[in-house]
Amino acid sequence: MEDEPRSGAYRTLTPAASRRTHLLAAALLWTAVGAMLAVTGAPLLFEHAAGTAVPLALLAVAAGVAKARWTILPAARRIADRIEQRGDGRCLGGFLSWRTWIFVLVMAGFGRVVRGLPIPSTVRGTVLVAVGVALLVGAAALWRRRQAGALRPSV
Repeated sequence: MEDEPRSGAYRTLTPAASRRTHLLAAALLWTAVGAMLAVTGAPLLFEHAAGTAVPLALLAVAAGVAKARWTILPAARRIADRIEQRGDGRCLGGFLSWRTWIFVLVMAGFGRVVRGLPIPSTVRGTVLVAVGVALLVGAAALWRRRQAGALRPSV
């Protein structure tokens, strides 16, 4: 089975980590990407029409919270559950499944494509802030899960 710990050279060459470290890695990744997207998108809201920046920012935050509620938070829960079920001593890169890593790469590529599209910067900024906020909300859930894990004994 793919999810079982391996032995021999594989275990020697892979950076094994505890569940708490895996949750830390997931929370850091989501926090870093969410913050980068929000910080990159926010100035775009102010580029052309300063009077519309605040309503667009509020729209972006509301959309981000909605996206978090229906897609990001369930994904964060699945990732945290997977990390906890796998246990300690697993490869650090395994805090996300292969399928999720592929999804991350596809989304990064999609972001590069969208950046090159001829769409108004205010629209691009609104989308970036919304996705950034959604990821930050998901990251907060991962941080809470990590903290809660610190209070429970390892199994």
